[in-house]
Amino acid sequence: MLHRFATFVAGCTILLVLAGSLVTSTASGLSVPDWPTTYGWNMFTFPPEHWVGGILYEHGHRLIASTVGFLTIILAAWLWRAEPRRWVRWLGVAALGAVIAQGILGGITVLFFLPAAISTAHAGLAEIFFCMTVAIALFTSTAWIRGYGSIEADDAMLRRVATTTTVLIYTQILIGATMRHTGAGLAIPDFPLMFGHLLPTHWDPKIAIHFAHRVGALVVTLAIIATSAHIFYHHRGRRELTRPAALILALVAVQVTLGALTVLSRRDVSINSAHVVVGALVLATSLVITLRSWRTALTAVGTELARPPVVGGASSAPTQIPVSQRGARA
Repeated sequence: MLHRFATFVAGCTILLVLAGSLVTSTASGLSVPDWPTTYGWNMFTFPPEHWVGGILYEHGHRLIASTVGFLTIILAAWLWRAEPRRWVRWLGVAALGAVIAQGILGGITVLFFLPAAISTAHAGLAEIFFCMTVAIALFTSTAWIRGYGSIEADDAMLRRVATTTTVLIYTQILIGATMRHTGAGLAIPDFPLMFGHLLPTHWDPKIAIHFAHRVGALVVTLAIIATSAHIFYHHRGRRELTRPAALILALVAVQVTLGALTVLSRRDVSINSAHVVVGALVLATSLVITLRSWRTALTAVGTELARPPVVGGASSAPTQIPVSQRGARA
């Protein structure tokens, strides 16, 4: 049940990412100009008949964020009470801290009229929090705790490639968030060419950010192909790797298509928002591959990260010998 609840929280978090992307895509960030209240009302008592236009997106985003925050409190408390691995308990606490910081950043974003730096940090932290919830769901799964079978094998190259790919994807998301919050989404208005050429014919800061995002998309795509190809060539029998490898290939194809359509449709709201959500799913899938690639190495060194302590078994605590029996044992 703990694993299922953690998975549910991760699912709610991707819904929160969607809500946040809709706020940005519809330019509704200042539709509710005060925080933490909503037009002077308590957030939870604001009358539904006033949920119109951009207020619907911004106020809805706040309500979903509050719900996810409440669920994270439950998750952190549940982990602290039921999870034997200390580091997993602290990961739950870290996730709670991240969602609190995320709420504060969101409030500061409104109070300071959407500064690009804070808005980008808000988007970046959202991705980190989402990854935390996905990691908790993975670490509490039966498959992670028991292992993925006798065919598990340590592969240092896969660890390096998968980790690098995950870092590149997150960097690309940060560039994309910078592009969205600086209004550079259509700085280069055509695709696949750029002002009718292979490279921009002129430059300014917004064009540079947009160009960096396109280059980043190419780099990330190649990194994902390299990771997946390595998995299919060296680990065809490991379904815990081949399934997310196939999924991430499909996701990155969809993501590149959505990126192109975002430009060609002049930043259509639904396409633009879907682009953000699929980007988060690409990051989460790459993270799962990375963590699973590290599990065997962690098991090899006997770390609790991959092999939790046995609760109630012979290895859970030293055996205590009654004083009356010590002489006989000696």
